[in-house]
Amino acid sequence: MGLSTGTLVRLFLALVVLFACLAVYAVGALAADLTFPPLTGRVVDGAGILTPDQRTALEAKLKAHEDKTSDQVVVATVPNLQGTTIEDFANRLFRDWKLGQAKTNNGALLLVAPSERKVRIEVGYGLEGALTDALSRVIIASAITPRFKTGDYYGGIDAGIDGILGILSGDAQDWQRKPQVRADEVDPGQVAVFVLLFLVVLFVAWRMSRGGGGRGGRSAGRGGGIVFLPGPGSGGWSGGFSDGGASGGFGGGFSGGGGSSGGGGSSGDW
Repeated sequence: MGLSTGTLVRLFLALVVLFACLAVYAVGALAADLTFPPLTGRVVDGAGILTPDQRTALEAKLKAHEDKTSDQVVVATVPNLQGTTIEDFANRLFRDWKLGQAKTNNGALLLVAPSERKVRIEVGYGLEGALTDALSRVIIASAITPRFKTGDYYGGIDAGIDGILGILSGDAQDWQRKPQVRADEVDPGQVAVFVLLFLVVLFVAWRMSRGGGGRGGRSAGRGGGIVFLPGPGSGGWSGGFSDGGASGGFGGGFSGGGGSSGGGGSSGDW
């Protein structure tokens, strides 16, 4: 016996809601056990790829810009991404540190994960109009990753910071004239996550069609047809992180200003 149009619509809506719940659950599960380093300065070198003099030079540049504009730009390197994507790690680290001012959300984060060969520029809400996703992508592709490929981590970070600060200071024309980077490049890790989620949705839908339901009360039963999955707890995101002497050299007391990010920016690898 065929299904009516109304039943098909309800089934489609149920799958959409299920997919959204599973996506939230999967992202939360990936980040449940993340530990973030303390924000000890404008440069937090958890991966230990910078010398003290290099950190001091970067700190001075970032401090001068912040004193002039109030934009809070921070560099972070991490030993690894703890099993999640660099997009997820950067956004959650940004929010954990609360970069930028609370009223203007004018923060930016340059995150480097050398063990996974990943880099990301995460941009606060208030700076997305100037430091766009496209410009972030150009900075990564033309200033940062070419130097990283030769092992020059400081050169890549320094050039990337120059690009970020130059754009935030109103000088974006040079970057706009650079060769455009393909906008349709996709991170294979992101594709794998979406494929996995799609397969999970199909499996759950198949189980629902057979009346199998889920375990532990996660199925709505025969009447509802929609499965709701509670997300994991959000604890355990801080503490227990050794940054290998990553303090910036401008003394204690440095902290974020209460800003946030919605995921703007761009990522790259080398």
